[in-house]
Amino acid sequence: MTKSIIITGGGGGVGRATAHAFLDAGWRVGLVGRRAEALEETANGHENALTLPCDVTDEAQVEAAFGRAAQDWGHLDAIFNNAGIGRPGAPIDEIPVEEFRQLIDINVTGSFICARAAFGIMRKQEPQGGRIINNGSVSAYVPRWGSAPYTASKHAITGLTRSISLDGRPFNIACGQVDIGNALTDMAAKMTEGVPQADGSIAIEPVMDVAHVANSVLHMADLPLDANVQFMTVMATNMPYIGRG
Repeated sequence: MTKSIIITGGGGGVGRATAHAFLDAGWRVGLVGRRAEALEETANGHENALTLPCDVTDEAQVEAAFGRAAQDWGHLDAIFNNAGIGRPGAPIDEIPVEEFRQLIDINVTGSFICARAAFGIMRKQEPQGGRIINNGSVSAYVPRWGSAPYTASKHAITGLTRSISLDGRPFNIACGQVDIGNALTDMAAKMTEGVPQADGSIAIEPVMDVAHVANSVLHMADLPLDANVQFMTVMATNMPYIGRG
């Protein structure tokens, strides 16, 4: 039976690269995102791609989108909980509270809503089970300067991953997390021009091809459900992460 996955944030960046890797591997791929045109660009007419425009912070939209995928496919094998945003770096007292709330709503609440919808489908389907892969970040371990909202959100994702892993045991639902460092997407292009460092300097940072992230997620999803990558860090080898300070 052809395997199936829903990828949130499928309109670009890591989501688009991952969708292409899964489509190339013969998976059915549901593409979730707010911009229908961007999802169509990712799908590019592929027969196994299903566009599911919705806002991940709206539980009714998510339930409808995930329900449609499960109905069309008959089974949901995996979800890549990838949708998220960042914001420009700044000291915490210069960050508007409303911007913090918006980021947490998308990065954390959206991930919870999507994981909840996928978990409900996987728990009830036959055969029971599936895999939830959350997109964390190296910021879940070591923060960048000025990143309080984003870093807080990624620490929350780690807690969500651990909790779902435990809750999923009775239902054959595995949960893991991929923590990404400096994958070259439009959002990370600034790394090649220079970004603030902890010592106040501006420095260019090494980046890696986003395809390496996509292949890492595919590896995690391809495992049988009796095996799990709990946490994987995939990063540009020489980025300032080990020894960041």
